[in-house]
Amino acid sequence: MRSALLALAAAALAGLAGCSVTDPPAPPLQPRAELMKWPDLLGRPRPEPDATIRYGEAATQVVDLWLPKGPGAHPTVLMVHGGCWQTEIADRRIMNWIADDLRKRGIAVWNIDYRGVDREGGGYPGTYLDAAAAADALRDKAPLYRLDLRRLVAVGHSAGGHLALWLAGRAKLPPGSPLRSGTPLPIHKVVSLGGLPDLEEAARPPGSGCGTEVIAQISGGGRYAETSVPRLAPLGVDQVLVNGLQDRIIPIAYAEGYARPMRASGDRVRVRTVDQTGHVELIAPETAAWAVAVEEIRDGLRH
Repeated sequence: MRSALLALAAAALAGLAGCSVTDPPAPPLQPRAELMKWPDLLGRPRPEPDATIRYGEAATQVVDLWLPKGPGAHPTVLMVHGGCWQTEIADRRIMNWIADDLRKRGIAVWNIDYRGVDREGGGYPGTYLDAAAAADALRDKAPLYRLDLRRLVAVGHSAGGHLALWLAGRAKLPPGSPLRSGTPLPIHKVVSLGGLPDLEEAARPPGSGCGTEVIAQISGGGRYAETSVPRLAPLGVDQVLVNGLQDRIIPIAYAEGYARPMRASGDRVRVRTVDQTGHVELIAPETAAWAVAVEEIRDGLRH
């Protein structure tokens, strides 16, 4: 996984640069810091979850649960990893460090995994059905683990930002879609960390750091009415996109490009940019970017 992530990050350095933003970026820090690389995060000791729960038979059809100390009921975050929708690039464990940070802050984390487009049964519709089943399993297990779902925040990184937003909007799927399943778990706020929710935009060359070929796979060959989040608008939930000004894998142009049509539909969407921040900083617990995300998560969990 580490080598694949390094290759992705290296390839993305030649990608697009960001442009317009919504909120003015934070003042530059002095002296200017070097951006984090994947080994800076992945080379650390990896914290471990409190439980792993299976929702299917495939190796990645599992959820890691991170439980704070105390009896609960615990405020809860639904977490979705990225990796360009490819299991070979990343799985749920890439989120362990921020999941542990939330656990220490008294917030439970339901960190889901799913079959990527590079796994049997993944892609369209399997990746979406996995994400939906993993999310809905949270509702089933909440009483057992004393999880408070009255205000549920979904947090997704990179491709996981797309899936987190899709989960918030899947009740809007068109009738007859193979992606419809059960009664969707209500999500009250989404925090997307360097997400890529507009698949139609991501499919246009030169594309993001994920490339354009994978978009055809995750969209079912261009079934954007079911897979691209702007086609499900309005979602009716608060959405915050946290992006690094120096992120070359998912440049900030994608965040603002997504926000405009969503706002026009009536959704409340904010873009928060962080200076001296690439793609890795978004899921490293000591960074300014993660501090912004924690602020938004705490705000979303307030009753």
